[in-house]
Amino acid sequence: MSNLVQKYNIPGPRYTSYPTVPYWDLESFSGLQWKSTLIDSFNESNEDQGISLYIHLPFCESLCTFCGCHKRITKRHEVENPYISNVLKEWKLYCDLFNTKPRIKELHLGGGTPTFFSPENLTRLVNGIFKTAARAENYEFSFEGHPNNTTKEHLQALYNVGFRRVSYGVQDYNKKVQLAIHRLQPFANVKNVTEWAREIGYTSVGHDIIFGLPFQSKDDVAQTILKTKELMPDRLAFYSYAHVPWLKGNGQRGYKDSDLPTAEEKREQYEMGKALLGEVGYSEIGMDHFSLKTDTLYKAMDNGTLHRNFMGYTASKTRVMIGLGVSSISDSWDSFAQNVKNLEEYSHLVENNIIPIYRGHILTKEDKIIRKHILNLMCRFKTSWENQHEVFSELDVVRDKLSEMALDGLVEISSDSIYVTEKGRPFVRNVCMAFDLFLHRKAPDTRLFSMTI
Repeated sequence: MSNLVQKYNIPGPRYTSYPTVPYWDLESFSGLQWKSTLIDSFNESNEDQGISLYIHLPFCESLCTFCGCHKRITKRHEVENPYISNVLKEWKLYCDLFNTKPRIKELHLGGGTPTFFSPENLTRLVNGIFKTAARAENYEFSFEGHPNNTTKEHLQALYNVGFRRVSYGVQDYNKKVQLAIHRLQPFANVKNVTEWAREIGYTSVGHDIIFGLPFQSKDDVAQTILKTKELMPDRLAFYSYAHVPWLKGNGQRGYKDSDLPTAEEKREQYEMGKALLGEVGYSEIGMDHFSLKTDTLYKAMDNGTLHRNFMGYTASKTRVMIGLGVSSISDSWDSFAQNVKNLEEYSHLVENNIIPIYRGHILTKEDKIIRKHILNLMCRFKTSWENQHEVFSELDVVRDKLSEMALDGLVEISSDSIYVTEKGRPFVRNVCMAFDLFLHRKAPDTRLFSMTI
């Protein structure tokens, strides 16, 4: 495994979309095209599938230095009301495009820190959304909670408006690691919020754990998983730390590259953690995710409905995903669109009745075929081209690029399919990169992605 890590540890996308954002064709994109594809997809799928809604709540009281997400650091809670008003106005701008009420299948509050907002304001936000929307059958609403500031009142308020899933960012329980990433949170806090959620009636509680953090050892990862075992969350995200300090606005500072585990040490952390999670009772779901067999994510994997989008892995697929708030990304299935990242610019555009997107991509026929194969690999570790609709012009190039991975035992290649072996699962990003025609045609001139290991 050590030689494979050295060989395949290269910068690569995480494939929450294809094409990936750096390869979007910005020149061919327009807001009018985005609206047109969105309306068409909405009309085709709203009644049967419903839509997904992601709301980005960007505020945090303090900076976690491992975080690569878009955020605004402030202790001024007077920002809550105007931001919620603008999100609701943006939502109305979208609803005005449709000839019927959106039926929301998935709703996720991400951040930033959603629990920066008061329970009353979160209730106002969600109730405001449903003044012009309905709940789809078997809907799933979820939010990200910070263990240090999520209260019983937060949990109860969101439960009252339909939320049944919450995920908590744990990262690591070692104090030295927590100091380095500026995320001091004792186990007692995580225990409290996990137990409160269950007492109130949440049916899925998740924890996020990260390996590869500064000063983190294999023993630290093991101890974090063993502490997690005491609480047995329904699902776990076991992420590799994405070190991308060159990205504008990134807060990854306060430690040096030399403070990070080596690629081999990270891989050892992953292999040990994966094995330990299996012993504890978790099943691997796609890439980076694990769950108990009672969780909807496992059931989705088992019945073949597991899906991946800009929110990560989800238990069901919708054609339409609308992102509200600064930096959010939307997907009409035929195109992508991203909101402006500057809070003041976002507010100005929405207040002037302008949907605040600033870039996007219209998918070609070839893009859609490749996306399907990458989604299959990410969600099912296999893909096939059994008919002409799944064949693309450079399939032979892809097969050639995978041939060495086949020799290394990472994939099995047949005349019409690719299967990622158990040995190859840690390298699924590399397998997807073989299908990425944009990477083939134009290698990036500058560093864009985190390392795959």
